Amino acid sequence: MTLHVPTKIVVVGNGMVGSRLVDELVRRSTGAFDITVLGAEPYEPYNRVLLSDVVAGRTDVAAISMPQVGGEHVTTLREVTAVSIDRIRRTVTDDAGAVHPYDHLVLATGSRARVLPLPGLRSADGDPYLPGGVHALRTLDDARDIVAGSLHTTRAVVVGGGVLGVESAYGLAARGLAVTLVDTGEAPMHRQLDTDAGAVLAAGLEAHGVTVRSGVRPSEVLVAGGRAVGVRIDTGADGDGEVLAAGLVVLTTGTVPETGIAADAGLPTDRGIVVGHDLASPADRRVFAIGDCAQPPQGSRGLVAEGWDHARRLADHLSSLVTAREDASRRAADRPREHLRFPHEGERPSMAVRLGTLLATRAPTEDGIDTRGTDVVKVKAGPLSVVSMGAAGTGRQPRPGERAVRLADPAGGRFVEAVVAGGLLVGATCVGDARVAADLTAAYTRRTPVPVDPAFLLLTPVMPSAEPATSPEHMPDDAIVCRCNGVSKHDITACWDDGARSTDDIAAATRATTGCGSCTEAVCGLADWLAATRGADVEPDADPAPAGLATV
Repeated sequence: MTLHVPTKIVVVGNGMVGSRLVDELVRRSTGAFDITVLGAEPYEPYNRVLLSDVVAGRTDVAAISMPQVGGEHVTTLREVTAVSIDRIRRTVTDDAGAVHPYDHLVLATGSRARVLPLPGLRSADGDPYLPGGVHALRTLDDARDIVAGSLHTTRAVVVGGGVLGVESAYGLAARGLAVTLVDTGEAPMHRQLDTDAGAVLAAGLEAHGVTVRSGVRPSEVLVAGGRAVGVRIDTGADGDGEVLAAGLVVLTTGTVPETGIAADAGLPTDRGIVVGHDLASPADRRVFAIGDCAQPPQGSRGLVAEGWDHARRLADHLSSLVTAREDASRRAADRPREHLRFPHEGERPSMAVRLGTLLATRAPTEDGIDTRGTDVVKVKAGPLSVVSMGAAGTGRQPRPGERAVRLADPAGGRFVEAVVAGGLLVGATCVGDARVAADLTAAYTRRTPVPVDPAFLLLTPVMPSAEPATSPEHMPDDAIVCRCNGVSKHDITACWDDGARSTDDIAAATRATTGCGSCTEAVCGLADWLAATRGADVEPDADPAPAGLATV
């Protein structure tokens, strides 16, 4: 008889990436791991990507919560902060003094908002300080504070013109505030968009009530009575610059990976926690880092899809270690033991394998891990459609064999660029045309061959074409419904056949709707169609607000 001892996993961080790892591990095996999760926030996991939707009033706080993975072998401790790691004893100590032993440690500590070293944002000791009316947008509490602050002022300044800055500025303008977006780049989102595309985006923001001030640098946050009253910007001209009056200042100037606990434990850190392609620290193969805090060889973009890719790959690796151990035990006991059902085993693969194969099986190449599909950036700003992926933005360095074609239509509020190489789409930018953006995203993520003349990538949506499908029945089974998680119509149909009877059931089984949320309507439509065509009763999708998440 072989005694089964679960592998002890301690996960530091209960955010979108840490909780996803736990979900991945439990989906692979409910009893192979004994998992302890330490989360500093008091809430269950929530979708940080949708915080800007909360600010805009498009999404309620309760709607962004994510299922907390539970079970006999999962212990989640909220409002518990890990303070030290003892790599010799293989333990983690929390802020209450409790000690948590591990076989493998996963750091999913995320990142914190970067606060610019400006007058008005520093205490007397020189530490970062946010006076009343100044907020970063990084946590659920931040979003609540910004919404509350928007009720007591008519003017707001958003500092930082990246994706989050654009979304926040648009959202506050939608609430009726006079908003100014301040950015040092020549145009908004200069990391993802070149100058021409950024100019089209800036014009779209202006049309929706946002004043865009590009190419200027904030020099001071003006404070009176402990509260912000404006932002001084350096316009490059002589004098003291220009003052933008504001009772609400939102900082969206990037993030800083949380590396302190790793550095204190003697693990290599740079901008983030240094890891290899396998996400393990080169100094300790039992310690891993995933998500925003990690610095793999290929770099990090800070996108949630990238963090979820880390979680899938690491869960696959840890599961393989358990499988190897079980194989050794099986050989010793001469007794078969099932772990996962793979396609070659003659049975239908388990759901964990079907959903994890696309990203979990990525292998290193000469250029590192192929992360195409995890670098699609989509802005959530109402009718302003902005999508960027792969080779794009002002930092793009053309490579031999690449060919770029573009359609610039500033008067029509549209800019499209496609970059192709080797018969595939390797990068794209699309502003102001959601249909083209959807086609380009599908071609990029699915690696479908492009036309010999890549100009057709820009023109196809305006050419005569068949009417779009009026029923899910006409959708091909491999049509991707949720691009954040790679969930197809077939995956949703399969989980319905396995017993899912509501949108929440489908989300729990496939994770559809848990990313940017843009596929929710399509998933609901598929659920309604399946219920109508297969005669199943659908449970109402009425979700009470989860514990700890009150309505804003």
